[in-house]
Amino acid sequence: MTNPVDLTVGDQSPIFNCLDSSGQRHDLEEYMKDGKNVILYFYPRDSTPGCTTQACDFRDNIARLTQHGYVVLGVSKDSESSHEKFIAKQDLNFPLLMDTDGSLHELFGTWRVKKNYGKEYMGVQRSAFLVGEDGKIERAWPKISPKDTPTNLLEALGA
Repeated sequence: MTNPVDLTVGDQSPIFNCLDSSGQRHDLEEYMKDGKNVILYFYPRDSTPGCTTQACDFRDNIARLTQHGYVVLGVSKDSESSHEKFIAKQDLNFPLLMDTDGSLHELFGTWRVKKNYGKEYMGVQRSAFLVGEDGKIERAWPKISPKDTPTNLLEALGA
């Protein structure tokens, strides 16, 4: 088991084009053409305590983030149905991307070897990336706690 991707500030972001749980397409190149910056955050599972804290913090800070020209996109390997229930239950005001096959996780290096009680397994490493309108990684948090994600992003934006 290896971790092949380690994106850092200044790297070109992997280009992605995928659907959210409502069927809307999200294309990084289109966001770039529109002069948008993208906050892409990867989380383990819908409706778990840490992931709910993180998503609700994004929900509560969305106005401050969007005023700086950022689009917020959450990513997990959960199903469309799971995403829709999570969005409805938490009144989320940003899309959750569909990545059931893990391809987006692989592109960003968030599907990683993890260790628990001496056993190794593959799992999601909670991470966040700020992708500028030029398609470069402006900030990268390859391992971040749920409660610190919006705070770190707002600090990075000077908001």
